[in-house]
Amino acid sequence: MSKLALGTVQFGGQYGVANVSGPVAQSEIAAILQQARHADIDTLDTAIAYGNSEASLGYAGVSTWRVISKLPSLPTDVSDVARWAETQVFGSLQRLKKTQLDGLLLHRSADLLGPRGKSVIEALAVLKSRGWIGCAGISIYDPAELDSVWPVWRPELVQAPCNVFDRRLQRTGWLTTLHRHGVRIHLRSVFLQGVLLMPAARRPAWFGRWQELFDRWREWCAKHDSSPLAVALAFARNLPGIERLVIGVDSAGQLQEVIGAAATVVPAPPEDLCSEDLELIEPSRWKVT
Repeated sequence: MSKLALGTVQFGGQYGVANVSGPVAQSEIAAILQQARHADIDTLDTAIAYGNSEASLGYAGVSTWRVISKLPSLPTDVSDVARWAETQVFGSLQRLKKTQLDGLLLHRSADLLGPRGKSVIEALAVLKSRGWIGCAGISIYDPAELDSVWPVWRPELVQAPCNVFDRRLQRTGWLTTLHRHGVRIHLRSVFLQGVLLMPAARRPAWFGRWQELFDRWREWCAKHDSSPLAVALAFARNLPGIERLVIGVDSAGQLQEVIGAAATVVPAPPEDLCSEDLELIEPSRWKVT
């Protein structure tokens, strides 16, 4: 279970097409954290932009956890980037009741580019030298972002989407490059916001145009007597150089299902069971109600 990390966006607000119950209650957060530690999961992923997530974690008590948070997009009217970054991180530490973040990611990699990019890089270095953060990195939505960032700055940690349907990180060669350069790699959207796990009857109408692909996915899992949950986890976990899979759950019961599935040995899905259609693999493009 050491490769699993808890994503906590749903602790601060309703998130994801599969979430029908709203934000996770504080009592359930405590139960999830207890269950996770019992399974030797030690890493939490959060962000300043995740509503009350940091405050909820701080209330639950996360002093012994490794916590990674994210800076929001740099506002256009900020001239003193160093002071802005310091204020943001200080606020995170106060809410989390911690003295250090294991990692700090930029929520918008483009902040490293342009006239203020150098100031952002310098601010991150200062935060690390003070011991406020253990490492600095970026959260990306498309591996193509690395094409622009890499010549300017080498992140120590990259968080990226990757799943059975979305194999861009692997196919562009960036997974290999990051691994070769010793960059810590965390994968999110391992279940494509839960859509990979949904039966057809629960899947929103938006996904109807890809019905053939979803049918192939479900049929392949059934043929190999494997659950979509176990196959999706194993696919991401077995990619080279992966440090953590960021998994979001709404309850301790869901987490127990993930833990059980992660311990299951399953075959690897075929290479052509995937998509390049951005309207499917990028949730920001979805039109669901």
